[in-house]
Amino acid sequence: MAVQSWIDILKSSKKTALIHDGKRKIHYLFKDGKEMSEEYDLKTDELIVRKWHTKSTLGAQGPWEVEVGETFPGPVTSVDTEVIKENCSNPVFMRKDTKSSFQWRIRNLPYPKDVFCVSVEPSERSIIIKTSNKKYYKKFGITDLDRSQLPLDSSALSFTHANNTLIVSYKKPKEILTLEHELLKELKKLKGTGEGDVDCKTQ
Repeated sequence: MAVQSWIDILKSSKKTALIHDGKRKIHYLFKDGKEMSEEYDLKTDELIVRKWHTKSTLGAQGPWEVEVGETFPGPVTSVDTEVIKENCSNPVFMRKDTKSSFQWRIRNLPYPKDVFCVSVEPSERSIIIKTSNKKYYKKFGITDLDRSQLPLDSSALSFTHANNTLIVSYKKPKEILTLEHELLKELKKLKGTGEGDVDCKTQ
C-alpha cells in the first residue's frame, strides 16, 4: 500500500466527528469492516490517541488495540492492589507522537543513557532497543511507514533519557507530513458536534 492509496482509503472511509473535552474525536469505518478511532487536541492539532477495532475470523468484535496513546488500566479493587503495586515498576511502553516525529516513551528504565542501544533494522522494518546490562529489549515497527510502504532511515532515529524514561524519536518523512496535513484538512471539514455523533462522509 503506497502513500497515495492509504490517504485514499482514509478519505473514502465513513467518518464520524465529535468535539468533546477540548478534543476532536474521529471514528472511521473502512470498507473491510475495520474501525479506527482517533483523538486530536483542538488547540495544537496533535494526535493524542489512535485505536483499532477488528473482527476475529469468526466475526466477533475484539477489544480496541491502542496504536498511539496510553492504555489506561481499569478500576483497581482492594483485592488487586498488591498485584498492581508489585508490577508498577515494570517498564511501560507507549507511543506519543509530536507534529514532526513519531515518538515512543518507555518509563521505569532507571539506567544511564550510555547503557542503551537504539538502532534501525531495515530488513526487519523494525526499531530495536537493547541495553548492555541485558535488562531490557524491545523490537517494534512503525505502522505508519508500513501502511505507506516507506523505508526506514537510521538517520531519522534519535533517543534521549531523563527521569527514568527513555524517549525514542523518529523524524517523520516528508511523505507522512504531507499525508497528515491532507488528512487534517479533510477532518476539519467534518461537522463535529459536542452532543452526539453525526455521520459525515467526505466527497
